[in-house]
Amino acid sequence: MTDTPAKGCCAPAREDETATRPTQATRSHDPQARETDPPERVRIPGGRGLIGTDRPELPIDGEAPLRQTRIKAFEMDATTVTNARFRRFIEATGYVTDAERLGNSFVFQNLLPADHPPTQAVAAVPWWRVIDGASWAEPLGPGSAAACLDDHPAVHVSWNDAQVFARWAGGRLPTEAEYEHAARGGQGDVRFPWGDLEPNDQDHFPCNIWQGRFPQTDLGLDGYRGTAPARSFAPNAYGLYHMVGNIWQYTSQPFKVKSLKKSVQQAHADKVGYKLAKGGSFLCHASYCYRYRIAARTGSTPDSTTSHQGFRLVY
Repeated sequence: MTDTPAKGCCAPAREDETATRPTQATRSHDPQARETDPPERVRIPGGRGLIGTDRPELPIDGEAPLRQTRIKAFEMDATTVTNARFRRFIEATGYVTDAERLGNSFVFQNLLPADHPPTQAVAAVPWWRVIDGASWAEPLGPGSAAACLDDHPAVHVSWNDAQVFARWAGGRLPTEAEYEHAARGGQGDVRFPWGDLEPNDQDHFPCNIWQGRFPQTDLGLDGYRGTAPARSFAPNAYGLYHMVGNIWQYTSQPFKVKSLKKSVQQAHADKVGYKLAKGGSFLCHASYCYRYRIAARTGSTPDSTTSHQGFRLVY
C-alpha cells in the first residue's frame, strides 16, 4: 500500500479547453432515436451496499474507508456495450464521437503493428500514443476497421459519448455505489467479483488483465493481449461479465478524493472536472497498476478516449 503519487498507466487525459465542458458533435444527430432491441439486462437486488475498502492498495486514489449505503434495486447490462451495439447507435442517430470530432485518440503502443509509422508518445506515460484518426470504428487508426470486433467492448468512447448513448438506450451510467454493489455479487466485503483469491501469472486467470512485465511484454496467459469479448470469462454471482479487467467503465460521478493530506491534494489538484471510472482494464497488473479490484478507481476528462475505456448502463 502506498501514498505516493499513483502511477499513470490508467487513462491519459486530454488537456485542452474541452475537458470541463460538454462537447457537441460536428454534425447534428437525431435526439429522438431510441434503442429498440436492447441486450440482456441483469436484475440487481437492493439492500445494504458497500463502497470502498479498509484494505486499500492505493489510498491516494480515495479507495478507503469501507462504508455502507442503501441501494435501490436496479437493472444493469450483463456486459459492457459492444461494438455491434454501439454501431447500431451510430447508425440510428448519426452521432459523431469525441474522438472523431477531435481527430485522434490514445492507443496503447503494443496494440499497434510493428510497421506502424512513428507516433507521438504521451510524455508521462510513453506507452500511450496519440493516433490521428483512431476511433471506436478504427481503433488503431485509419485502415483498422477489422480490429473493431462486434463482440468486443466499444472503446475510444468518451464519458460525453456514453451520456448520449445512455439517452438513446433509455438508461444511465451507474453511480460508484451501484457499480461496487453489483460487482460484489452479494458476497459482501470481497476484493474481486469472484471473491478474494488473487489472479496470478501462473494458473489463476479469472479476468482479462496483464501477465508479464509491464509495459514491455504481455504474455497473454489469460488468452488475450488487448480486449477480450464482452461476454467471456466467468460472470459474477449476479451474472455480470467483466466487472473488473478488460476495460475501464465510466460512472455518472465526478472523480473526487477526500483527504486532508497535502500530498494527496497536490496529486489531484489538476483533476477538476474529471469523471470517475471503475474496474481496471487489460493493462492492469499488481506490479504496476493494481486497479482491477472492486474498490479501485481512476478519473479522466469527459472528452478523453483510449484503447481501454468504455461503459455499461443501468436502468
